Amino acid sequence: MMTELVVITGMSGSGKSIALHALEDAGYFCVDNLPPELLQPFIALEDQRRGRKIAIAMDVRSGESLPQLPLLLQGLRDRGLSLRLLFLDASDHTLVRRFSETRRRHPLSLQPDTNGHHTLMQAIQHERELLGDLRERSHVIDTSFLRPAQLLAAVKDLIALPTAQLTLVFESFAFKRGITLDADYLFDVRMLPNPHYEPDLRPLTGRDQPVIDFLDAQPPVQLMLEQIADFVRTWLPALARDHRSYVTVAIGCTGGQHRSVYLVEKLAALFGDEWQTLRRHRELDVRQD
Repeated sequence: MMTELVVITGMSGSGKSIALHALEDAGYFCVDNLPPELLQPFIALEDQRRGRKIAIAMDVRSGESLPQLPLLLQGLRDRGLSLRLLFLDASDHTLVRRFSETRRRHPLSLQPDTNGHHTLMQAIQHERELLGDLRERSHVIDTSFLRPAQLLAAVKDLIALPTAQLTLVFESFAFKRGITLDADYLFDVRMLPNPHYEPDLRPLTGRDQPVIDFLDAQPPVQLMLEQIADFVRTWLPALARDHRSYVTVAIGCTGGQHRSVYLVEKLAALFGDEWQTLRRHRELDVRQD
């Protein structure tokens, strides 16, 4: 049996240890900070043991060997290995706050610049440059607004799906709390009629029937739904042929409660019969946690 591998990478402070715990709970054998040069021998050893589910965290702690990782992962994929590559990210502001709260040093802060030191922000920016190629090849999870339990659930939802097909992720968010970092495509729907201004609808969400009925009756909302669906439907086959594992479509409104939630639910229902789909509601998930 071929080994099943999940590689967790991403920014320092983005929650990689939490994601690794989620995989351990799901039955994966987990290894943190495996040097890239040991990846292929390690996988070969696991294959001799008849294979099992493996999760490995790899990041800038690998130092000078990190640039080898994309080529090594492609070689494993070419061999037919079942491989998922997840990249955890967060906004610069969130990362700075997390390091300040924990009083931990950033791994790259130990590498001095020409003046003999790295500020935290310099270290974060340098890390983004080093990880840029890996980010482009991965499914990105923005943890800026996620609590640990929400990140655990997101990772478990992803690994529960078969790897053979492209997975389509629809995500709602609030512009007032910041743009999500994990979107491949992002649509702004703040110009649509807003249930927030209807007193009876204000406390409800886009999953509640009165809000659904209200938005169903709005021609601009239905036109937006049709046009987003047409765009996604047009380009998904090409993305699948390009060997993409995940495509994230983010829908943003002002508060992330009504319009974006409604559209995510509608789109997930439209595409659910043909494609593997997941739906996320960033603001609702935060409220309900």
